[in-house]
Amino acid sequence: MRKSARQRCHAALAGLVTLATTAVLSVTTGTPAFAADTWNEVGSDRADPLTESQGLASVEVPAGSPNRYTGIGTIPASVSARGWNHVGDPDASYDGHYVEPYQSDSGGAKMFRVQAPGGAWSEYVHKLSAGEALNNSFAAVTPSGTWMLSGEYGTMSRLLVFPTPGVNPATSPSADLPRVSTVALDHAVRDVQGCDFVTATRLLCSSDDPAGTLFGMTRPLLQIDLSGEPNGSADVSGHVTALRPLPLRSSCSGTFEAEGIDYDRRSATLRVIVVSPGFCTLTDSKTYRFTRS
Repeated sequence: MRKSARQRCHAALAGLVTLATTAVLSVTTGTPAFAADTWNEVGSDRADPLTESQGLASVEVPAGSPNRYTGIGTIPASVSARGWNHVGDPDASYDGHYVEPYQSDSGGAKMFRVQAPGGAWSEYVHKLSAGEALNNSFAAVTPSGTWMLSGEYGTMSRLLVFPTPGVNPATSPSADLPRVSTVALDHAVRDVQGCDFVTATRLLCSSDDPAGTLFGMTRPLLQIDLSGEPNGSADVSGHVTALRPLPLRSSCSGTFEAEGIDYDRRSATLRVIVVSPGFCTLTDSKTYRFTRS
């Protein structure tokens, strides 16, 4: 995720990228590895490159809460000044706790910033365990609210399980947030930018995989079916299926980037951010909306 919105916005604003006047592009590679394709595109909204380019979350409590987005422009100055200069794809528990994942350019920790339903913010730092990547791509809170998944960038065969900060009573801002278990995937995934729970044992994830060698398509929408609900006492397994390529349409040619994902259970709507290439990062990046057929 380090190569995404900040670099593209800066390049565009500096005039280093030339606007291509080609027709709208739709870029995919290869043949889907799996036939399932039940999520149909129903619309899109422009994604602001500064404030809506990394992730998004629907918040159910309090009622009428607006959807939340993250981008380089949403990071408070007081947070970035302490080195937490990248925010990933957020999520919210069903009781209204909102969780943003942060990482820094160096160091041995990652951070989750939590806003309670009453509005107060707190920070929970996790010290990296042996072999754990620095990346903190997303937070995905289980429907029960007690546990949370997070992901690392690159080619991975696992997701990480934490007690949900601010929700699980075992967590405290003054104590290390421990990694308590793992989701072992039966198929490697690459550059997962976000995941969200659809049910207690099913996740949908957005992958920014540019190669297409794992599933026969670039930047796929993935489904992960778990052997059980994640918890702090035992690992669970996850069966990975590639459902469809994400839309890649822009007035500019170049490299797209799939970003965060959200499933809003109130409307049964799936939303995924796709950042456009080059100068079009500023003009036609999109949050795509899908419904299940």
